[in-house]
Amino acid sequence: MTAQPEPPPLGQAAQPPENDTPVAQPSASELDQLVAPIALYPDALVAQILAAATYPAQVVEADRWMQQHTELNGEALAQAVDSQPWDPSVKALTQLPSVLQMMDRNLSWTSSLGDAYVNGQQNMLDAVQVMRQRAQQAGNLQSTQQETVTTDGQAISIEPTDPDVVYVPEYDPWDVYGAPLAYYPGWYGFPGLYIDGPGIVFGLGVGIGVFGGFGWGWHHWGADWHRRDVMHDHDRYLSHSPTFINHNDFGHGHPLIAHPGGFPHADMPHGGFPNGGLTHEGFSGGAPSGIHATPFSGFDHGGVTHSFSARGSASFNGGFHGGGVGHAGGGGHR
Repeated sequence: MTAQPEPPPLGQAAQPPENDTPVAQPSASELDQLVAPIALYPDALVAQILAAATYPAQVVEADRWMQQHTELNGEALAQAVDSQPWDPSVKALTQLPSVLQMMDRNLSWTSSLGDAYVNGQQNMLDAVQVMRQRAQQAGNLQSTQQETVTTDGQAISIEPTDPDVVYVPEYDPWDVYGAPLAYYPGWYGFPGLYIDGPGIVFGLGVGIGVFGGFGWGWHHWGADWHRRDVMHDHDRYLSHSPTFINHNDFGHGHPLIAHPGGFPHADMPHGGFPNGGLTHEGFSGGAPSGIHATPFSGFDHGGVTHSFSARGSASFNGGFHGGGVGHAGGGGHR
């Protein structure tokens, strides 16, 4: 394996390689805003989301597929997912369907997240750590029965307390970090992943043991916070997605894309997604300045709230697992 250059110290912005085409980098505040919805997720899930965000069309495709195959669960679901042509990161998100749906519903955010990750991975992972430190200082990030929070130098890690049961924390990403953050334009607070209040709560755990035998399963993912790398199979993850390499050519040859900037309605039942419909509701101002305009920027899956399967919160291996409140300040569901 080719040796990778050492990254700059934590907190120091990574510089683009010489002789490379300059890429506009999001500001620190824009990165904070992008990672706020996921920064307090377990390390492996953060890694899966950042990697999968570089494949936004596959995220849509996988979520659509999941909605069309609600009869599958357990080993049958894992086997069916394994045969799909998606990136391992996208397959991994089928372990937590509510997270996959959240990314589909907030497609412009997902696209901007993937774009920022491709063009500034180390800065993106630094932003996750900055937000974790802010949540910890605000008293909203600490070890619980559901997850273990540890600190190594400046790096804060979050892992499931039970390695075979994952709890996705529910929180308001614009209020949990102390000083309020500006909302990401058009952000949709997905039911089961969002609460209205300053704290964190946990719902039902998801047993991920059934996916253990597949190379894209939970335990194959992680983050090296000191090198600021997303890790897959104990090696640095490299996205092979062409989505953000050449924005003008995005969609060429992909069956879901009719032309740069849109999905063909003819390819969708009744002109939309089966999980609630795709509408081109424009954001006010689109993606934040400094974040590239992408084929998905400027619209979101608005309108109808998703109806989501019980698989989003059910255990695939051992039934439901009770959750709890991570902080006394946690609010109730909207």
